Amino acid sequence: MLIRNFFGHLATVCRHRHKVLIHCAKAGILKRGLLHDLSKFSPAEFIPGVKYYQGTRSPNEMEREQNGYSSAWLHHKGRNRHHFEYWVDYNPKTKRAEPVKMPDIFIYEMFCDRVSASKIYKKDAYTNDAPLEYFRRGSANRAIEKQTSQKLEMLLVMLAEKGEEAVFSYIKAQPK
Repeated sequence: MLIRNFFGHLATVCRHRHKVLIHCAKAGILKRGLLHDLSKFSPAEFIPGVKYYQGTRSPNEMEREQNGYSSAWLHHKGRNRHHFEYWVDYNPKTKRAEPVKMPDIFIYEMFCDRVSASKIYKKDAYTNDAPLEYFRRGSANRAIEKQTSQKLEMLLVMLAEKGEEAVFSYIKAQPK
């Protein structure tokens, strides 16, 4: 079981990174694709990834179910700027932690990440609507800055309505 989980998780991470790299290249942000999710190979993320690997969803979900939190996710979100959860800071006026606007380059990487993850986990059932449906399912409980959320949703709607080529062309044309 451990050997199967080790190689299954390694293969999933590598397939995902490869898809993100291809998408980032098409979007004109190759450097983001090359740097994407390197922390997943750190012991803090890789070991729980193997332990909680199922092959059909993120191991972080299973770790959360068993422990009430995911140590791998806490490590990951704090090191990867393409996750909106990274972009939380204290507001000096309210003295509360609040989401802040993400730079566009990381929103574009987040888009590539979400599309790639949908393809990896949905396999042959993937459609261009899948990332948008997933995004909208979680929107009520998501703490994301408004403009960041709107920009990501706009990209996901464009994907659903016009396809990958249109979105990658749009992103490529944007200033970085």
